[in-house]
Order: sequence, then C-alpha cells, then structure tokens
Amino acid sequence: MNARRALWQRRLGNLVLGLLVIAIASGVAGYLYLRWQQDTESQQDNTTAPDRATLDGTMPARVSSEARKNLGVITRAILPTSYYRQIEIPGTIVDRPGVSDRGVSAPVAGVVSRIHTFPGETVQPNTPLFTLRLVSDAIHTAQLELFKATKEIEIARQQRQRLEGLAASGGVPGVRMIELENEIQRLQVTAIGSQQILVARGFSPEQIAAASQGDFVTEITVFAPGETAPPTGSRRDKDDSQSLLQEAFAFELQTLNVALGQQVEAGMVLCVLADHRLLMIEGRGFRKDLWVIQNAVMSDLPIEVVFESNEQGDWPTAPQSFRLAHIANAIDPSSRTFGVYLPLVNQWRPVTPADPTHFMWRYSPGDRVRVFVAVDLMENVFVLPLAAVVREGGEAFVFRQNGDLFDRISVHVLHEDGRNVVIANDGKLRRNSFIAHRAAASLNRILKSQMSSGQATNMHVHADGTVHAAH
Repeated sequence: MNARRALWQRRLGNLVLGLLVIAIASGVAGYLYLRWQQDTESQQDNTTAPDRATLDGTMPARVSSEARKNLGVITRAILPTSYYRQIEIPGTIVDRPGVSDRGVSAPVAGVVSRIHTFPGETVQPNTPLFTLRLVSDAIHTAQLELFKATKEIEIARQQRQRLEGLAASGGVPGVRMIELENEIQRLQVTAIGSQQILVARGFSPEQIAAASQGDFVTEITVFAPGETAPPTGSRRDKDDSQSLLQEAFAFELQTLNVALGQQVEAGMVLCVLADHRLLMIEGRGFRKDLWVIQNAVMSDLPIEVVFESNEQGDWPTAPQSFRLAHIANAIDPSSRTFGVYLPLVNQWRPVTPADPTHFMWRYSPGDRVRVFVAVDLMENVFVLPLAAVVREGGEAFVFRQNGDLFDRISVHVLHEDGRNVVIANDGKLRRNSFIAHRAAASLNRILKSQMSSGQATNMHVHADGTVHAAH
C-alpha cells in the first residue's frame, strides 16, 4: 500500500514538473514573439516616418555644415515685400547713331604722305591724323586765282592812288576813276570766291594768307574733330553729357581705311574715330509685348537693365536710371520683333595712372544685356531667387533651415521670371524664417536619398546623447 502511494506521488510530481516546464517554455515563446512584433513595428515606424511627415507639408533633410559648404547653401531671413511683375527682353549695347562713331573724311583730293595715328591708339581732339599731298587741279587753280586777284588789287589800288591828284585837277576824266573802282571790286569778288573754295577744303586762315602771297600750299593736314557737346535727348541725358565733357577725354582710332601712298578723293572717309561715352541699349521685343511696354512708358514704370559684365571688375555703381528713348514703329519681317531703345552713359578709366590717354571702357558695343520692364505691382509677397525653389510635378518646395535640418515646405508660386520667384504670403512661410536661397534641387535630392535608405532625418542628437524630435 505504501509502495503504491509512493508510486502515485512520483507520477504526480513528474506531471507537475512537466506542466511547469511547458508553462515556462510557453512564457519564453510568448516573450520572444512580443519582442519580435515590437521590433517589426518599430522598423515599420522608422520607415514610414518621413511619409507621415508629408501630411503637414514639411519634410526634414539632415545636412551637415560641411555638406552645406560644399553645396554652396546660403540661408537668409525673408520678409514680405512688394515686387513688380516684369517681362524680360533680350538686348544688345550698340553705338548711338550720330554720336558714338565719327568718320574723318579727306577735304581735298590728294595722296596720303603720312599717317600720324594707327588703330587702337588714342588721340586728343584737334590733333593731326593724316598729311595729304595735294593733287587737285581745282585747289591749285583756286590758289593761283587768289594770288592773281590779290596782286591785281594791289596794282589797281596803286594806280588809283597815283591818279587821284590828277582827277582832282581835271587832268584825268572822272570816268577813269570809276572804272578803276569797279575793277578793284571785281577783283575782290574773285579773291573772296577763291578764299571760300580753300576754306571749304580745310585750309586754315594762315594757309590762305600764304597762298594769296604766292606761297602755295602743297600739303594739308587732317585733324581730329574738336570736342563739342554730342546731341542729347532728355534733361538727364544732357546733364550726363555736360559732365562727360568736363573730364579728360581722347578719341580712339577704331578703323583705318587708307594706306601710305594711296590717292584719295575729296569726301573719302580716311578713318573712323570711336567715342563710346554715350551708347544705346537696343532691346528686341515680340509683338505681343508691345502694349505692355507702351503701358510702362505711359505709366512711368521702372525699367531695369542687367549687364553681362556687371559682375566683373570693380567698377563703381552707374549713377543712372533707365528710361525708354523711343520704340521702333516697324516690325522686323524676319525675326518678328521690334526695337526698344534706352540711352546708356558709359564709364571709362585709364589703363595705367601714368598714361591717362589710354583707357578702357566699362560697356562696349556688342555686349549682351537683359531688359526687365515692369508690368504691375504685387504686394505682400515673398521674393526668392530661382535656385531657392524646386519643383516636382505641380508642387513647388522651399527649404527652411532648422539647425542641421532643412524642412521642405510646399509653397504657392504666384509669378516666376528669369531671376526671381514670387511666393504667396499665405501662412506657409513666416516672417524672418531662414530659407535656403541656393541649392534647393540638391537639398531635395539629399532628402530623397535619406527617405529611400529608411534613415530617420527628423531627430536632433544633443551633446549629452539624448535624442529629440525636430522642433
């Protein structure tokens, strides 16, 4: 009996032990399953965290300070402002007709015996350019006629002086004295006519006086034009021109059209002198923009000009505002564009301080420009450069800096031109927010790369090792 009881007790103990082992194993299995489920859910949360961030319109991207330097990221605070919506017109700097280029022509027919100035050199006003050896029969004849008339006038006057006493006593008829006076007047007319011919051919008063005494001129010197005020338009243009004339100036010989020993005819252009102090901007607009430009002129809206050479050199700020001089009334049949013209006051400086006659220009004919004509005024908007906005389909995004994080924010673009993007002030961006003004496309690519890798970007890691969500 005792043996049977002991047997049952052993069997009961084994059963309890087995149940205990099963319970422990079940508990361990359940614990391991819960840990696996938690790890899986945590991994899913980390993967979808950036996706959930898109619900509030922001998307953080982590960018280190070294990466910001490599990308050239520049952040600036933004403020609401006013902005003129503009249209852009391509343009070119051209010579101002009748002002910039001056042709120097031969006053008489002759042979080029000396050239005093060559292309690229500068000359002061009224300085010698060419020496011509005269071969014109008309000039030689005019000098001869002047000399003969001058001598005959002297002879006639001497004869009149000798006969004045006889005429007073009645020894010479009075009609003879009248004939002598008429002869002197005819000779004076001939002399004056010859003098005018020589003046028209560029003879100086000294040369004319020498020719009248028989010292005939065989060579003539052609000089650079004297400094005179160029034609101007507006009052501002006149003031600028007068200030230019008060400064030291020299022409530049731009084109030489003759050679030594070449025979030239009267009126032939010997050279072209460049005077680029007053130039013109020629913009080319399409027919659809004509009414916009006309409205800008009538409403006196601002016109802005961006030069290709503005970022080069250390030239001072040009103290001038741009106003349309005129709009062409003809449409070019090949390009279907019309001309828009703005006066441009140039700047120059000596090449070296030791040589003030050789200088360089800030603007040159042929330089490209962009002309921006205001259309209307947009108020209470944010203005950002083009590189501050990135587009994806119909969405437009900017990046707001938050420490090492850059939050991607969807914005409403009101207007975009060749330089700036106008953003609506609808509450998406706040005053004094620091927005990346450059490299928005690069920041967007970094964000996509971090999203595809499953890396959580919306966390701050502090110096003490604690981790906090972006704020």
